[in-house]
Amino acid sequence: MKPRENPPLYVSGVGLWSQRLPGWDQARRILGGLEAAPADNAPRPAPQLLPPNERRRAPDTVAVALEAALAACRGADVSPASLASVFTSRYGDLAITDYMCATLAAAPTQLSPTRFHNSVHNAAAGYWTIAAECTRPYTSLSAGEYSFGAGLLEACVQAWSGTGDVLLVAYDMDARGPLAAVAPSRHLLAVALVISTARGARAVAQFDLEAVAGRQVDPSRARAGNAALLAGNGSEDCLPFMEALALGESRQVTCLAAPSLALGVALRPA
Repeated sequence: MKPRENPPLYVSGVGLWSQRLPGWDQARRILGGLEAAPADNAPRPAPQLLPPNERRRAPDTVAVALEAALAACRGADVSPASLASVFTSRYGDLAITDYMCATLAAAPTQLSPTRFHNSVHNAAAGYWTIAAECTRPYTSLSAGEYSFGAGLLEACVQAWSGTGDVLLVAYDMDARGPLAAVAPSRHLLAVALVISTARGARAVAQFDLEAVAGRQVDPSRARAGNAALLAGNGSEDCLPFMEALALGESRQVTCLAAPSLALGVALRPA
């Protein structure tokens, strides 16, 4: 029996935030070589979904993840409350992890309850669902260096299974303290995609996804020189995918979802 072929998928909303590419519209022009990157780092975004007090207290990873997620929802013209979501991060919040390790080693009774609350890996997903008043299911995952690919696969499978549109958010930050030696990551980066099975009016790209188990392959690398602005981040495996979206070109992208699981992504403009 011939295996069933999965239908194509669509990207109907895109979000990106980093210190040198603060927002998808500007990032698209910079990655496409139409505009120079700003010389200075942009200030941390203040995600509008959060109340002012929460906006100030939210850690950096939460701030950028929610900023990119909301931008993707606006680009797709969908309500944040309507989407199932997948949040993926290689390292989570390294600044809080470094703080907690240092505090537990030196003065454990002084550990901040707020920072402890924000240390869990699903902090960004939790903030998102509460702020968006979203009761749809969410998934928070980490797969080490394969985190973006694993998150992309999870989001696509959910979309194919009839969940509806799915929000994928990938984020990581710069390493702090001794953790930088074992968890190397630079910059502050979040990307978000609204993935759909139906081609809507806001679709920006169409793609086919093929998962191949047991194959050792080299993942794709970004081609544009400006993609180096994001290199070294824990979620940098997203860069070839995001670069193809920015350039509006057809491209075959390979990313890894596990040590022996490769994803072949055939992207083309919608």
